[in-house]
Amino acid sequence: MSNQAFQNLKELPIPLDGSQNVLYKHEILICGDTEQKACYSYNILKNEYKFICEYPSIVELNGHCVVQLVENNNKHTNKITLLSFGSSWVGQNKHTLMMEYVSVWDNISNKSNEFNNYNKWTPFTDNQNHPIIIGRDGDDYRGVRAVIGGSNNHLLFITYRNNNISVFDLNTFQFIKHDTLPTNDDICYHCFVLNLENVQGQEMKTNKQNYQMLLFCDKTGLSITYDKDNNIFQFRQLHVCNNIATFYAYAYVCINDVILFFGGCSWDDELRVSKSVHKYSIQEIMDDI
Repeated sequence: MSNQAFQNLKELPIPLDGSQNVLYKHEILICGDTEQKACYSYNILKNEYKFICEYPSIVELNGHCVVQLVENNNKHTNKITLLSFGSSWVGQNKHTLMMEYVSVWDNISNKSNEFNNYNKWTPFTDNQNHPIIIGRDGDDYRGVRAVIGGSNNHLLFITYRNNNISVFDLNTFQFIKHDTLPTNDDICYHCFVLNLENVQGQEMKTNKQNYQMLLFCDKTGLSITYDKDNNIFQFRQLHVCNNIATFYAYAYVCINDVILFFGGCSWDDELRVSKSVHKYSIQEIMDDI
């Protein structure tokens, strides 16, 4: 591959290890990491960073997860809502926070007081303003991954250590399903994506509320279907190529029907860190199922 395929960009303001990122318009929101509580916005067009805020001092980040909540009736088109949750150790020090984010590149400090509560992490609360912590006693959320689905984007699908998968209803603030993933691998720091194209196609054809996800970690590859009408999961094993089968903790991004995997690490006999990039075609595998 030509060296021109890569371009050096401006260095990060801080070193990062295990950060969570969310894409918003022309920004990449960088939300803390194992050692840092600071959050930044990287402006893709300007190749510049701006500080957003820090996590509260009492929050310990260790493989946390950040997702964007989808607001179906959002009248404020210039903001998004982020949800951050995780635990710092085995079932301990869980946090569940939210942030109403308005672009720091828009100089919101010069605007009205309505923006005073934006761009800061605050407790995630129910309709009576009671704090909500996502996670059961003993749930180990180090390296947790989650996606948002459901007919009203109200279902939070969570996969985490000890091969657990859960469904949390963001409307009722309750868990509605727990199950065990069919694998012997320790599921953490893994790839977990929602297959939006397949879900939309199924709903149009069958009018059933079925939601399909894909999960990869080490030798494990799973197609996961959640049947909302019957509140059950169905699992199908997917082939994982040998080149990536011993790796986890890779960066990944899902673009249309393709998942790109970047790097990863393995603990066979000693720590190995990969610089490989792998491409996985969702459509090809779905055609074979």
